[in-house]
Amino acid sequence: MCPTVWFSYALKACLLVIGMTACAPTVSRYPYASEPDPRARPYVIAVSDALSIRVWGNADLNTDATVRPDGTITMPLVGDIPAAGRTTAEVRQTISQALRAYVKDAPSVTVAVTHIGYRVAVVGNVSRPGVYESQHYLTVSEAIVLAGGPSRFASPDETVIIRTGVNGQVRRIPIQYDQVELGLRPDQDLVLLSGDRVYVP
Repeated sequence: MCPTVWFSYALKACLLVIGMTACAPTVSRYPYASEPDPRARPYVIAVSDALSIRVWGNADLNTDATVRPDGTITMPLVGDIPAAGRTTAEVRQTISQALRAYVKDAPSVTVAVTHIGYRVAVVGNVSRPGVYESQHYLTVSEAIVLAGGPSRFASPDETVIIRTGVNGQVRRIPIQYDQVELGLRPDQDLVLLSGDRVYVP
């Protein structure tokens, strides 16, 4: 083969490799699998959830309550009960123990969530930024679709979930939304927790 032709082929091959490398998406090393999936465990009560509490044989103690911003509800006799961040079984146990000081026989208590106050925020360069309520859990992609999707000025590959842990610490979870949308990073399409903020720069 003529050296000039060989050099031309070699140059084209190098340019192709360089182009593919430049276009390859950056791989995030965030441990997405370590983030909780609330669908895989009993429902955890959140602020603004509505609860129905029934005490068998003591109708005066029956209560319908909404979880306040401080995470508590109020019951007759008992007073304030912590609810947010706990399951219905845990709240039922706390109420039962508290009522033993006032009710002679061990009270039979039921606690049910009648309305889920699940809220997530989608902010930044999306068509309809705001707070969205839902009666079921939303993934990142579902929340962004509700917000009308990224605007033409957005950088969806730099999307971030801003999440506050139970310890009050805030962490930023990087999401390559363009890769999620193409089905290339399903691991990043996390289920959002109530109170999460999705920021699309």
